[in-house]
Amino acid sequence: MKERNYQIARDYFAAVSKGVLPDEMLTADMTGWITTGGSMDKAAYQNLVTILAKMLDGPLVFTIHSLTADEDRVIAEATSEGRLINGESYHQTYVFIFRIRDGRIAAVAEHYNALIAREKLVPLMAEAAGRP
Repeated sequence: MKERNYQIARDYFAAVSKGVLPDEMLTADMTGWITTGGSMDKAAYQNLVTILAKMLDGPLVFTIHSLTADEDRVIAEATSEGRLINGESYHQTYVFIFRIRDGRIAAVAEHYNALIAREKLVPLMAEAAGRP
């Protein structure tokens, strides 16, 4: 069970690195939470993954530093590195909390450095939201 849940977390990071979060990875009632935006439904969270990808000039590469699983939860300590569309580098530090149900992500909470996100991402959000 732990290994399966670890793999689900790894698959999440691989998907987000590609700028997508497919429905088949998520429960129908999946919820998300982010440090700078609070709670949201599945569609809103998937949209944020898409917008983030549009703010990047290439993939956002995650490094998982630790995974810890207990019952239906996986905690991941991770960092990311990428290049933004304005040429600046983007480096972030995270703690993700995943809740797993029936082999899918039922909830994810992203805890990250809000100051870095506001400084680097907020100026690009409107532009990225309008990009195809």
